[in-house]
Amino acid sequence: MAKKEEKTDGGTITIQYYRSSIGYAKKQKEIVKALGITKLNQKVTRPDNPSMRGIVAKVPHLLRIVE
Repeated sequence: MAKKEEKTDGGTITIQYYRSSIGYAKKQKEIVKALGITKLNQKVTRPDNPSMRGIVAKVPHLLRIVE
């Protein structure tokens, strides 16, 4: 399977919290909280850089990048 290319042009990305973190490790809950997300299905806009994409990649089962 080929990886989907994602733009990292220094713009912004929208991150959606789409699945509850209940039952997952405390570290994963802290990642969601650190992004400023407090409610399920909430969307936040953050700068598009490798560190932010790395944070989302740590918990892909909880967060998704919305186009």
